[in-house]
Amino acid sequence: MSKTLYSLAVLSMVLFVVSCKKDFEENKVPVADAGQSKTITFPDSVVLSGTGTDADGKVVAYLWSQVSGPTNTTIVNPGSASTAIRFVAQGSYVFQLMVTDDKGATGVDTVAVLVNPPVVTTKTLTLQPNNNPLEYTIATLNGSDASGLTQASLEADAWTSGGPFTLRGVVKFDLSSIPATATIKSANLYLYSNPAPTTGDQIHANYGTANAMYVQQVTSNWSTSTVSWSNQPTVTTTNQILVPHTNSSTLDLNLDVTAMVGSMVNNNANYGFFLKLQNEVTYNSRIFVASHNATYPDKHPKLVVIYQ
Repeated sequence: MSKTLYSLAVLSMVLFVVSCKKDFEENKVPVADAGQSKTITFPDSVVLSGTGTDADGKVVAYLWSQVSGPTNTTIVNPGSASTAIRFVAQGSYVFQLMVTDDKGATGVDTVAVLVNPPVVTTKTLTLQPNNNPLEYTIATLNGSDASGLTQASLEADAWTSGGPFTLRGVVKFDLSSIPATATIKSANLYLYSNPAPTTGDQIHANYGTANAMYVQQVTSNWSTSTVSWSNQPTVTTTNQILVPHTNSSTLDLNLDVTAMVGSMVNNNANYGFFLKLQNEVTYNSRIFVASHNATYPDKHPKLVVIYQ
């Protein structure tokens, strides 16, 4: 090869290298921006909107991916600048946006998403019906059935009037508006002593030396047309409440029946509450205002349930 041809070849190679170096130096890395951090409440989804810029060309591709988080998510449109993200659990997540320019260079950025627990709504149900058809007295008088609908009083007592008698009360509230899957946060049963009793000694609502009483959960269905002393609904001692003896003639009760109401609702087994003396010994009484008592409407049996 002549000296001239060799010189031209060397010059051509130098120019090629310089040209390649120039192209390499001129291709700047694109800049990705994944957007601002987000906070949402489960089970909401979120939309992430990113951008990509290239100082010496253009962005031709986007790619979203999950970097971290307690569970996998669904990235609806991973190849778009904006995409919805769907979650299956609460927690802290990080996502990455990668942008690619027209010469193959890439840039990345990340964004955090905090998924808060779902908002749980607490509801309160207050039940204090008038003339509750499922409020009943189960009674025996002189050994014979004397059961019937309650009138002025809902009671648990043992007395003599025309012969020895024993009274037990049963009352059911309508809980159908509470979902079976609800969590019962609290439930309180209010029973108000009758200021003017027509049974017992007809003076004192609470009387005797041993008037402690039980409030129990009824566990079987019953009907006012069939219930009697010999055909009483079954009850359970689980979660029963023993109301202690009182010497106060007019003691109102606020009873925590959360466990019983939870069982009624969650097991679809609402058959009501059962009242009876702990020891059914003559001349002891606990007499409460009934829902049929028009004189004291603000003292009717009341159930307040707070649930989620």
